[in-house]
Amino acid sequence: MSTRHDLGNAEPASALSANAAPLGTGIGARPVPPAEATHGVDRWERTYRSVIVVSDLTLLVLCVLAGIGLGPLTASDARRASIITGLATGLLIVLALVSVRAWDGRVLGAGTAEFRRLYRALVGAAGVLGLVALALQISSARPWVFGVVPLFGALCLLARYGLRKLLHRERVHGNCLVPVLAVGSEQAVADLVRRTRRDPHFGWRVTGACLPAGSASGTGSTIAGVPVLGDLDAVSREARVGGHRIVAVAPAPGWGPGRLQRLAWQLEGSPVDLAVDPGLMEIAGPRLHITPVDGLPMLRLSQPRFTGGARLLKDAVDRAGAAVLLLLTLPILALVAAAVRLDGGPVFYRQTRVGVNGRTFGMVKFRSMVVDADTRVAALSAENEGAGPLFKMRADPRITPIGRVLRKYSLDELPQLFNVLSGTMSLVGPRPPLPTEVASYGPDARRRLLVRPGMTGLWQVSGRSDLSWEESVRLDLRYVENWTLALDASILWKTVGAVLHSRGAY
Repeated sequence: MSTRHDLGNAEPASALSANAAPLGTGIGARPVPPAEATHGVDRWERTYRSVIVVSDLTLLVLCVLAGIGLGPLTASDARRASIITGLATGLLIVLALVSVRAWDGRVLGAGTAEFRRLYRALVGAAGVLGLVALALQISSARPWVFGVVPLFGALCLLARYGLRKLLHRERVHGNCLVPVLAVGSEQAVADLVRRTRRDPHFGWRVTGACLPAGSASGTGSTIAGVPVLGDLDAVSREARVGGHRIVAVAPAPGWGPGRLQRLAWQLEGSPVDLAVDPGLMEIAGPRLHITPVDGLPMLRLSQPRFTGGARLLKDAVDRAGAAVLLLLTLPILALVAAAVRLDGGPVFYRQTRVGVNGRTFGMVKFRSMVVDADTRVAALSAENEGAGPLFKMRADPRITPIGRVLRKYSLDELPQLFNVLSGTMSLVGPRPPLPTEVASYGPDARRRLLVRPGMTGLWQVSGRSDLSWEESVRLDLRYVENWTLALDASILWKTVGAVLHSRGAY
């Protein structure tokens, strides 16, 4: 649970500057007045929010004017009705955006909450407009409900996405980041630092840490380059005077619910947000529910679904998507096949992989190595750079010249679309393992076999071959435990960028 954020699905927040007024340290601490609270918001946050608001309102005005302009031009009554309906539509959309807090700085620029709120606002505005029009029998509202509102939504989504990409570009260069005070054990703090550095798009930068008393790293030392500012008793003080914007609390000895509650009280009224790692498995989305027991909120985890209607829908989407992609990439497939053939040897490389529930299948790829590549593995084992049971080499001498190009842009994996079409693989899923890898799996890694392996997955959009074995397993398990069609769509979208930039491909 968190007062405002959760480490697994957090959203950037407003925060405290170094010269903000100090807070008290007890339950009766003096709340920071609103004027002081907003003083800690960085200029880039105010600018970014203002640009979003201006962009949304500008697009709304243009869509309303377009709707009015395309309305009836002759009958004065019809013209007047169109203008009134247009103004009402614009007002409804603005009220809906305000009611769902679609312009809240905490959700802008990171995560899916920004787009979910935009969707809720537009659906709500269209629903209210449709019901009112039905009740008053206003036929002129139909083009606004089914035309103007969706048009505004599409344009607004594109504009916000474009602005987000500009923000992400700045964050990659170390700008527009939110300073975070990490609280927890040395291992937990180091893990959070590593995650935030690996995902700069999210916008967090750990600038300080507080550890339990008696930790090996004391005040004045560093963890992964982040200075240790004090122990757990110093958290509220450092949050007040250190210029941190978020206090991120991870599991730590000596940190219990009472202490966390007091910290939340001490931060009330300030621009400092509190993010809490619940200390559970990486469970989120539709499996995570809050159940109150005599007023006590309890996290309830429902069981993952590996069968049923949703899985049938995923299978249908996989096969249809594979068929469409095969048609679209047919010229590329032909060119690659010709290039591989000219290199000598067979065009395709077939290998036994392990699929859902441990069943083996033949995975097909374009050949990117010499014909006798498998027989050379033993001779190269001393140079293995792969994580865990994987065999990987950045400069593998078995890869052919054309194979290096194919691997750089993942073109060698295109024939796996035939595996998806046959039902042995999915477009999105865990990495398809070799039988020798599965033989060394522990109980946790074996859960990867509960779903079909995928052509892409969280492992590919998060670093691919650059990931450690533990990170690869963790990402695959996160997918297995939290699968949704929306997650699949997000991974497919991110795969395009990962392939074009050749991240972790070798």
